[in-house]
Amino acid sequence: MNDRSSVVDLVAADSCALPVVDAQRVETVRRAMPSQETVEDLAQVFGLLADPGRLRLIAALLEGGEMCVCDLAAATGHSMSAASHALRLLRVHNVVKVRRAGRMAYYRLADSHVRLLFDLAITHIGHEEKDRDDG
Repeated sequence: MNDRSSVVDLVAADSCALPVVDAQRVETVRRAMPSQETVEDLAQVFGLLADPGRLRLIAALLEGGEMCVCDLAAATGHSMSAASHALRLLRVHNVVKVRRAGRMAYYRLADSHVRLLFDLAITHIGHEEKDRDDG
């Protein structure tokens, strides 16, 4: 069997004989699906959280609470410019909030949902690591 026929066999094995097998379930799922706008907003948030540098900033804010840009840069190993840019992106997407005191800018997490997302992701990674160790 050549490589091409193997690919065709795999595609055929994953194909449905009917366009919809369980119409009621499909309709229930369609009604429960978030709107396109919500899905796009969610993708943006997950995209923001996909960057290791931004995650380090979030981790620093989770641990240290409200912090100035200088301290965040020092704690995460970022340059001031990189930290400021990343924090600006996080602020625009309501992940962090800023408080200004004169020329200083202090950042904090926007709400407890960010901690929840972060903690759930860490727990999930722990499960994956345990599964790898057991396998």
